[in-house]
Amino acid sequence: MPPLPERVERRGVSKMALNRKIAYIDLTTGNIETRPIPLEVRKKFLGGRGLDAYLLLNHTEKGCDPLGPGNALIMSGGILTATCASATARTHIMAKSPLTNMLGSANMGGFFAPELAWAGFHHLVIKGKAEKPVYIWIHNGEIEIRDAAAIWGKTTTETQWAIREELGDEDIKSAVIGPAGENLVAYANVMTGIKNSAGRTGMGCVMGSKNLKAVAVRGTMDVEIAHPVEALEYNKKFIEQITSAKVNQTQGVLGTPFIWGATNSWGGIRNRNFQYNQCEDADDIEPERIDEICEETMGPHHMTGCFACQVHCRAQYKVPSGPFAGKYDEGPEYTSLGAFGGEPDCKSAETVLAGNHLVDQFGVDNLEIGSMISWAMELYELGILTSKETDGLDLRFGNDEALLEMVERICFRKGWLGDTLADGGLPAAEKIGKSSFDYLIQVKGMNNLHSDERGTPALALNIATASRGSDHLRSRPAIDLYHLPEKVLRKIYSNPIPYDGPLSSEHTSYEGKPWQVFWQENCYMAVDCLGICKYHTVFLGATLPNFEDWPKVLYYNTGLEMTPEEIWEIAERCNNLERLFNLREGLRRDDPRKGDTLNHRYFDEPCRRGAPDIVGSFIDREKFSKMIDEFYAHHGWNKNGVPKKETLKRLGLDQEPSHLL
Repeated sequence: MPPLPERVERRGVSKMALNRKIAYIDLTTGNIETRPIPLEVRKKFLGGRGLDAYLLLNHTEKGCDPLGPGNALIMSGGILTATCASATARTHIMAKSPLTNMLGSANMGGFFAPELAWAGFHHLVIKGKAEKPVYIWIHNGEIEIRDAAAIWGKTTTETQWAIREELGDEDIKSAVIGPAGENLVAYANVMTGIKNSAGRTGMGCVMGSKNLKAVAVRGTMDVEIAHPVEALEYNKKFIEQITSAKVNQTQGVLGTPFIWGATNSWGGIRNRNFQYNQCEDADDIEPERIDEICEETMGPHHMTGCFACQVHCRAQYKVPSGPFAGKYDEGPEYTSLGAFGGEPDCKSAETVLAGNHLVDQFGVDNLEIGSMISWAMELYELGILTSKETDGLDLRFGNDEALLEMVERICFRKGWLGDTLADGGLPAAEKIGKSSFDYLIQVKGMNNLHSDERGTPALALNIATASRGSDHLRSRPAIDLYHLPEKVLRKIYSNPIPYDGPLSSEHTSYEGKPWQVFWQENCYMAVDCLGICKYHTVFLGATLPNFEDWPKVLYYNTGLEMTPEEIWEIAERCNNLERLFNLREGLRRDDPRKGDTLNHRYFDEPCRRGAPDIVGSFIDREKFSKMIDEFYAHHGWNKNGVPKKETLKRLGLDQEPSHLL
């Protein structure tokens, strides 16, 4: 436990950063209620994603319609949001997903969550459905539901500026939807700023179903820091750790595209849907080329970042040529290079930057829409889709114009195929029929990210078991690719809970990987509860902060005293809450549509390209099944992935849903 600073008197926790409230907003009735968050709830769930999971389980009924008024839409910031802790800009959004019909969860950076905290709130629970388009206006503890007729139909950027103009304040921060959310595209996202995207699982679609165009916030209320001098001093240590890491120094120059460039050269990306694992002759979309364009169009100082972040991993650019020439945007991210480059086999920087711009303006998940279009391209080349279904569009791999055309068709539900793909992979496969499902690279109804895990069993286990569907931000042990010595791995993965089982430095090994995925899962949940960016923990950087660092940050900023082991237990508790929600909504271990498993191509089709240790690799079914068993055992779940009674009792979840808040 961190020592209490001698020169600072102990003050009531209620006066500190913990006094941000929770608001319940019913769009059907217009009723608004605000409540404090009890300290006992903070000690069980902290805040952010963890407390959101508790709220979702308690405020939705089993089997509720994701697009119905009974689905609760929850927005939050972490417990450290708007304090003196670095990189606490993350906004979390949760609901039942219209894409997967299970856990919906998305996370974005920017400035919205800090502004929400300065306005007096850490969590919003939005229920019901407005009769007509509305937006929510939150200002220094006051909440109002306002008419949004004038901004319905606008792009995400237009919406944010229109709200600022209407309310007369350019410092307002808004979480908004674009046309994709209004048109109920199942993977529409929620956006703030130019490109900050809560992109996965269709949270923008849920907002659209409620006729909710935006949540706008402005706050000037103090967030009192428990021990400000110590908080600032300790944060210097964080900044040094974060900025000295080579991975973050690289991101500060090239942004997240550097990940795609490195992974593509090795043979770990998806190309032509899932036919290949390396995009050849792709010099024009390499991160260095993207950086050149950003510098040419915006000057040498074109990198920017989120609130309280020193990394600045986001580039600013203007589309250099073509029909969107001169359009300003930010990014592209690693996922944009996959969505509009690697997967559809389009190798033009102009196409990647234009595609990134379109999804930002329309408000749709770049990862999901890129995968959906690439899947359709493979179906088209196989003859499962024909020119009749595409309305004459030549939907072949490498057709840049067709790729961008399909983005618009999906977001506005134009034509049979655009409307079909807008519903998401599983409904689309049912509608298309034939063998289309076999080529859909998804987990729990959500498309895989733009990487190929056939050569990396740990990463394959991660995407198969991630709580919101195939995902790299739930439990990915990315440092498994660094070939770190076992001594270093053991130092990381034995903290704060001792672990004396097997560990392997080889990314091709199955040994010890379930524990690594389990550890990373708890690490990332803790990060999401605190409200910190994952680039500031053990995600890509093995030396970055983790459990041993967070107690002091938490104490100095909020006054809440916790040990690393207690934070670990909170993360376990919250991960089990998400598991309980998914089980309630139909998750079954080996279900190819709603289970902890992979598309058959992971097991049946070896990698064709890349480094010698990748070519010919595939996931071994028997070994993978044993990994699942071991992963479940670490969690305290039975062979079917259901938490055991003793596990729920140990974590205080045996009485859920408890309706404490």
